[in-house]
Amino acid sequence: MAGEMISDRIRLIASGKCGPCKDAVPFTNKEASERLGELPDWSLQSGSIQKEFRFKSYLSGLEFAYSLGRIAELEDHHPEMLVGWRRVRVTFSTHVIKGLSHNDFIMAAKAELANWEARHVVPENRKIDS
Repeated sequence: MAGEMISDRIRLIASGKCGPCKDAVPFTNKEASERLGELPDWSLQSGSIQKEFRFKSYLSGLEFAYSLGRIAELEDHHPEMLVGWRRVRVTFSTHVIKGLSHNDFIMAAKAELANWEARHVVPENRKIDS
């Protein structure tokens, strides 16, 4: 997705705000699958959605994970993230309803946008202290 533009639909979904889900009904597999059609390369995994993002360096993956973590704090909807060498696996679900809610898809779109922005911003010269 590095060379592509983010679709207007992803930008629209990402512009949403996460809200309380305590009384929400989890999406059915059919509803979740339909929504996944708007998010490239995300997959449905028993009550969650996930995607593995790939990067040119380990630090780029860490920066993406940190960026997504800051967004998650603002939205109060947090992913599971597994950071590996040049990759970050992101998984969303809504634990309080034991399934998928609208918030998961908003955050997946925000992850797409964060990934796109990370790839299109000129990095600052940084010194990594050991």
